[in-house]
Amino acid sequence: MEISVSVKGTFSSFRYRDFRLLWSGAFLSNVGTWIHNTALLWFVRETTGSNTWVGAVNMAWFLPVLVLVLWAGSLADRLDRRRLILATQTAMMLLAFAMGLSLQLRFTSMAVIIPLSTGMGMAFVFNFPAWRALIPDLVPREQMLNGIALDAAQFNLARSVGPLLGALILSAWGAETAFHINAASFLAVILALLAMHTKTPAAAVSGSTGKHIGEGMRVAFGESWSRNLLALLATFSFFGLSFLVLLPGMSREVLGRGSEGYGALLSAIGVGAVAGAPLVSFLRRRLRENTIMKATSTLFGLSLLAVAFCRDLWICLLLAFFIGTTSLMLSAAINTVLQARVAREMRGRIMSLYILVFQGIYPLGGMFLAYLADATSIPATLMVGGGVCTAAGIMVAAFPSLLRDAVSEGAASSREERGRA
Repeated sequence: MEISVSVKGTFSSFRYRDFRLLWSGAFLSNVGTWIHNTALLWFVRETTGSNTWVGAVNMAWFLPVLVLVLWAGSLADRLDRRRLILATQTAMMLLAFAMGLSLQLRFTSMAVIIPLSTGMGMAFVFNFPAWRALIPDLVPREQMLNGIALDAAQFNLARSVGPLLGALILSAWGAETAFHINAASFLAVILALLAMHTKTPAAAVSGSTGKHIGEGMRVAFGESWSRNLLALLATFSFFGLSFLVLLPGMSREVLGRGSEGYGALLSAIGVGAVAGAPLVSFLRRRLRENTIMKATSTLFGLSLLAVAFCRDLWICLLLAFFIGTTSLMLSAAINTVLQARVAREMRGRIMSLYILVFQGIYPLGGMFLAYLADATSIPATLMVGGGVCTAAGIMVAAFPSLLRDAVSEGAASSREERGRA
């Protein structure tokens, strides 16, 4: 069947009503989330004066991923995904409101902030596998990478807007207002989910939860290409993407800026990721996913290394843009290959493993980098993270067998057809 040029286009997934609805609602909600996160980490850094406390609060949000994400992935395959997402979005809305109220009432100790952050992390962990597994339901199979990339782009477009708004709100009204705005923003995605027409029925499964999870793990770790993909993602999550916890200190101590510098760095990463979404869709029609992974992993590491030597805000913003672009392209390519190679009823569990590696290892890396930064310096810590990521990128490029089969079935079939032509 011939596909029109418009369907093949960079924004082709927007042709589908429910994708547009969810994308728009999620964008507004994620703007609120980034306003919240920007205010939270800056508030903790200013209140405690410690990078380690920033890492601890960040870890409190993401620690539930390590503990609960495999169960959450099983639920994403056993339950109606839309209803599960509705429940978790509502829980996060209430917890964001509670955090804003606690600051208004002057309950600002870490003994209050950390439990509330952990609660939001628990709601998040049951939301994320279902969300990731839902996106392919909203677009045709041949548009999966485009849908995944555009979904990642809206998150990062929100990241380009939210931190700047968060910095403005922080300076004008304080962190509690930022938390209340985040709570209100959840209404956008809740209303979008209620308006969707796409059916997201639970899969017919049998057996215990442990057996259900084990089946997903056997599929994910049964092939060398998938094990290598997850190992590559784990390396970049621990040593690379977790550098975000260093940005408040980077702005204050290295660049001599305030919250506006911190917000600008976060926004530059988001803008770069937004640029990466159409770029990865464009390149996907010309290159294999594993080729994209090799190039972007190396470029990400080199960009992070360069940040370690940067002392000028504008140059750092440019490097942050490249970090955002390459990280989006790398994660979108890995996500697409993992989802394209399994059946719909397995996607929740596969995405839970993806999230376990991506988001679960991230807070551990953040804690490690934050501790190392307090023990040495932020530039020295960035050199460590950037060096490891660069070495990993060079390794997968130098040894093609590591990612040889890390391509979607559609890509493989298309290349075979071109080879026979």
